[in-house]
Amino acid sequence: MPSKYAGIISTATKKYGLPDGLLAAVASAESSFNPNARNSKSGAAGMFQFMPATAKGYGIDPYNVNQAADAAAKMLSGLIAKYNGDLAKALAGYNWGGGNVDKAVKKYGNNWLSHAPTETQKYIQKILGK
Repeated sequence: MPSKYAGIISTATKKYGLPDGLLAAVASAESSFNPNARNSKSGAAGMFQFMPATAKGYGIDPYNVNQAADAAAKMLSGLIAKYNGDLAKALAGYNWGGGNVDKAVKKYGNNWLSHAPTETQKYIQKILGK
């Protein structure tokens, strides 16, 4: 992690009680720590690749690292709580959307992940190393 972002990421991690390294791993997976990243295909923006509607919902500028790190940590914390500490589901929710995760779990139970998009499967593997 670039040292100039370590304090921001550490502060957000502690504020929302995230597991050490998780928020940094998300920033790395999403944008390789690039605060100016933009996905022209999806419209996702910033270091944590917020979709426009999600950024608006959190009231943030996705290119503002302080705002984006705080919002990403808040979002991850909420997803971890929603999925009772299941990091794979929380990360899938961040990447694919919580509604999609919920539908997959309802339809496929414990086998939900094998029915997630390949991108989401790789995303979880990259972050959790599984």
